[in-house]
Amino acid sequence: MSESTPMPAALGDGGSAFDVPPSSPTVPAYASTTAPYGSLAPDDGEGALVIAVAPESPADDLGIECGMRVLSVNGKPLTDMIVWLWESDGDDVEIEVFDPRDDTVTPAILERFPGEEWGLEFDGAVFDGMRTCVNACVFCFMNMLPRESRNTLTIRDDDYRLSFLQGNFVTLTNMTDAEVDDAIDKMLSPMNVSLHAITPECRRKLIGRNAPRGIEVLERFLDAGIEIHAQIVLCPGLNDGDELLSTLRYVEAHPGITSLAIVPLGFTKHQKRFTTSYSDDVEASRAVVRMLEPFQRRARTTRGATVFQLADEFYIDAELPVPPAETYDGFPQFYDGIGMLRSFLDEVDALRCDRAEDLSVVGERLAADGRRALVICGEAAQSTFDAFCAAFAPAGAVSSRAIKNEYFGGNVNVTGLICACDLLAQLPRDLAAITVLIPDVMFNYDSLTLDGVERRSITVELERRGATVRYSTPAPSQLLDALLMG
Repeated sequence: MSESTPMPAALGDGGSAFDVPPSSPTVPAYASTTAPYGSLAPDDGEGALVIAVAPESPADDLGIECGMRVLSVNGKPLTDMIVWLWESDGDDVEIEVFDPRDDTVTPAILERFPGEEWGLEFDGAVFDGMRTCVNACVFCFMNMLPRESRNTLTIRDDDYRLSFLQGNFVTLTNMTDAEVDDAIDKMLSPMNVSLHAITPECRRKLIGRNAPRGIEVLERFLDAGIEIHAQIVLCPGLNDGDELLSTLRYVEAHPGITSLAIVPLGFTKHQKRFTTSYSDDVEASRAVVRMLEPFQRRARTTRGATVFQLADEFYIDAELPVPPAETYDGFPQFYDGIGMLRSFLDEVDALRCDRAEDLSVVGERLAADGRRALVICGEAAQSTFDAFCAAFAPAGAVSSRAIKNEYFGGNVNVTGLICACDLLAQLPRDLAAITVLIPDVMFNYDSLTLDGVERRSITVELERRGATVRYSTPAPSQLLDALLMG
């Protein structure tokens, strides 16, 4: 599993199993269905809901307030942030504003000085309903969630607009010709595309009957000069071996695909299709590493970049060291679990040089107080977190504590998928004189874990056991800052 990310790399196409914040309503029907939470929006069902207005900004000067909705921009319906960014690039813009207090629609002109921000913040990135997945991917993580999971955890987005705006991976299978034309006209580049395989038979087995449309749209984008960051979820016996070789050759022949992330299948115990993956087979993992090496060498020679990138867990599973930072091409797919461990290890080395005094302060303070610190992580990255803990003296002052994921089971073992039930069950009942440092990637936007427990509840329970509780992003410098708090 991709360490430190909210979800495993083999999530399915573009989705996230964290709750999605409520967005604006859906209006028209699309080639795909629309996310169910779209019906939670106000009855007018149009435009972008204003959730913040900067003081003394053009929007504030015009009298726009939170709760109003911007319906159109320069005569075009405001359906997403792409429309807003495209149409509001100048120093003035014509808008229509709906005021729910009296159900009025008012045309207005926003004006600003060159370089000034408009001062508007909208609710989300798409306002007309998020396009959801129409595929039947055999490896989709959403279909492997426990039955008691919240409905919002199973929303599967496959919206090309979110690929451009937020970096979500999409299959392109649900795009209409008009949407393809619009994306090309606006040069929405780069796009993150779930490729998985190139041969039609294999793609149909992996994705379902809509698979051909994805390649058709992908090649139109490539022909138009749109840059593509691609992804393969590698499933043993399905798209590995010769199938993988064919896909690698396709990518090699298309320089518009500037990076390819290959991530291993992740599965839970809440399904019956998969029982094993690369995490169970050192030699199979090493075979994948070896298959990529000649493609990587050729790409560095011909393109000046590695291009073909393996997820961190492949190196963990193969019991091989992660590659040096320069082979990651600036980490274009960092949040797909590509290079996170290398970045973490390099940052630990930098801390030893640049913040040696802070490391000493933490260790000495813990020793003087008769305390120690536990840094919580998933099983996949414990050895990497151990490198961070080893930077403190005396030995044992700071140590990692890997939490086994019983809630999801299967081969789920990353930090971002730790659930409250496992954390609380596996930590000691007596935590006196212990500082517990918890990764904030366990929580969604409203501070809930995947099993529905609030952050505050975890804090209260661990403090009841005697612990001092801290939360931090699982990056070395921020972990150190949290420990310096005492």
